[in-house]
Amino acid sequence: MRKKRVLLLSEGFGTGHTQAAYALSVGLRQLSPHIQARVIELGTFLNPVIGPLILSAYRKTVTKQPKLVGKLYKSHYDKGLNRMTRFALHRLFYNHVSDVVQQLKPDMIVCTHPFPNAVVSRLKRLGLDVPLYTLITDYDAHATWTNPEVDKYLVSTASVRNKLIARGISPASVEVTGIPVHPNFWFPHDRAEILAQFQLSDMPTVLIMGGGWGLLYSDQMVEYMTNYADNVQLILCMGNNDKAREKLLADPRFQHPNIKVLGFTKEVSKLMDVSELLVTKPGGMTCTEGMAKGIPMLFYEPIPGQEEENLDYFVTQGFGELLTSTETIDRWFRLIQEPYEANQHRDSLLALRNAEYEPAKCAKAVLQLLEQS
Repeated sequence: MRKKRVLLLSEGFGTGHTQAAYALSVGLRQLSPHIQARVIELGTFLNPVIGPLILSAYRKTVTKQPKLVGKLYKSHYDKGLNRMTRFALHRLFYNHVSDVVQQLKPDMIVCTHPFPNAVVSRLKRLGLDVPLYTLITDYDAHATWTNPEVDKYLVSTASVRNKLIARGISPASVEVTGIPVHPNFWFPHDRAEILAQFQLSDMPTVLIMGGGWGLLYSDQMVEYMTNYADNVQLILCMGNNDKAREKLLADPRFQHPNIKVLGFTKEVSKLMDVSELLVTKPGGMTCTEGMAKGIPMLFYEPIPGQEEENLDYFVTQGFGELLTSTETIDRWFRLIQEPYEANQHRDSLLALRNAEYEPAKCAKAVLQLLEQS
């Protein structure tokens, strides 16, 4: 019996798009042994010379000129990719993607970024007969995600579904599945084993995420958190930003035994399980993982645009709040030192999570679509 084949296409503008693709890939294989899933990051894999240069330029723009990113996001909010962008994507990736599809012969293509979505849509206009599903990996519906050739949109919330319908997308073509998270986030891990693995103390713990690029909150705020190190354990995840990690490790304030400075790790799910609070940028993927674990979140420095929309969703739903001052830090760091209050709060968030989000739902929905194809 031939296994069903799923091709997941992403792009490396930020790490969340590709994380979602891998999460869905692993989730599908865990639900069924009869599936082959392949994740390809369009620029890096298919154009290894130009791709990394474009990503590097984007990263610098996000870091140095976030307001420009927000301005571009909002000015094109109701517009799809323009003709020049589509032409450039066609020239860069058309032949490559066509060859990959012919070689892999997928039964389904899932895109977790607008760029591959546009490329595959063009292939379908030219005769490709493979179902195309678009997984929107934020809590907003920017017009660049939409193309007439998409068979179905998989979205995070009913609000995003309504935005797509308002853009003229058929209601039958939009399904609320939630953003997928890796199966490691579906269930809790053993606390004692995690503490031993990471050499952590069994005490109130705050997990501070810098994302895949290791972009932390302002130095002053992070340094202020170290004042609590005698009573609150701090775990800082710096992603692939080795320079920032080395800077922190050389700072005496971060050499306290209750402060752990980590680089890239694939075991964030475990670290969340032993943490009472998550401090993070409001990227769609990390926030969804935090929601899956039912951990309260403090959000810092949202990039204007989609991260602001993500922030609005999670704050409105009651999963966290915007970190605006040392007063916010004081209030939350005091709360997590009260075991009863902290446990009550987490239980409330888990109940809210159960009402709003099922971690395995997206993988189950895609599996069902695959079985119908």
